[in-house]
Amino acid sequence: MLRFDFTGLGGSEGEFANTNFSSNVADLVAAAEFLRTEFRAPELLVGHSLGGSAVLAAAAAIPSARAVATIGSPFEPGHVLERIGGRDEIQRAGEAEVDIGGRRFRIRRQFLEDVAGRRLDAALGGLRKALLVMHSPRDTIVEIENAARIFAAARHPKSFLSLDPADHLLSRREDAAYAAEFLAAWAQRYVAGAVPGPPSGVAGKVVVRETCEGKFAQHVVAGRHVLRADEPTASGGLDSGISPYDFLLAGLGACTATTLRLYAERKHLPLERVTVEPRHDKLHTADCADCESRAARIDRIERLIRLEGTLAPADRAKLLEIADKCPVHRTLHGEIEIPTRLMDD
Repeated sequence: MLRFDFTGLGGSEGEFANTNFSSNVADLVAAAEFLRTEFRAPELLVGHSLGGSAVLAAAAAIPSARAVATIGSPFEPGHVLERIGGRDEIQRAGEAEVDIGGRRFRIRRQFLEDVAGRRLDAALGGLRKALLVMHSPRDTIVEIENAARIFAAARHPKSFLSLDPADHLLSRREDAAYAAEFLAAWAQRYVAGAVPGPPSGVAGKVVVRETCEGKFAQHVVAGRHVLRADEPTASGGLDSGISPYDFLLAGLGACTATTLRLYAERKHLPLERVTVEPRHDKLHTADCADCESRAARIDRIERLIRLEGTLAPADRAKLLEIADKCPVHRTLHGEIEIPTRLMDD
């Protein structure tokens, strides 16, 4: 998958004012060609708002694409600009800063001229690809009527999904997740290999790489598994994944439960289920009776363990003792060296 923002938007550098609809369409075609030559030709095209209109306009020039999805996209690209202020100033001064959906953009006269009168009739009539139109009836930037016009102009196979009660930007996480889950299910009918196989990781190897979304979001690849790490919104993150300390607690909890399960099976104990709830906090040394460190604050991890099953009191006590033999627990209590070096490019 390749995700990118148009010039001057989101994570992309440059000035949005230097672009127009035609250049956005050209960028899409160039991105598809990059995927084709460097990785794999794209089979699914997805665009939001004006990006969805650009995807529809570019689809004919991307023959590998078998399906197209739009989210809150206008039938006439210039329609979005009719709902913003500053058009008179743009025409008079050549450019102006305008507000679109609560975000500020600088737009030049050439953008208005390029997008004026553009319609998607021809592109939709000759699309010859599966189409999914997603739109919210509560969209105040691009009205729902645009979705109806896109849907009516397209040939089958075509589908529509109402994103009610989402706003134009799908700013609520649950709305974005709903759209993504439906898109993934729909794409399986049209895109070869839409259900991905295991990530190409190496067993026993962990790689953490920034996603470039927000300040702290990261992909964590552990062997064939892919996870996501992030920080809570209160700490400046997107809250799109598990925090680093939560990963640490999860590792301790999983290892504790595994250790207890292995012991119970070896001793034939009627242990039905283990639940481990690790909690992390920082304490002043004065609050810690067992601390020898002179540091002002120390880390404290408490484990709450629930053992389900008809266990004798002696067995429950033994299992609590075995919990301390968990390998991750021993690692956290042992001497740890963490040498760090730069990798060669």
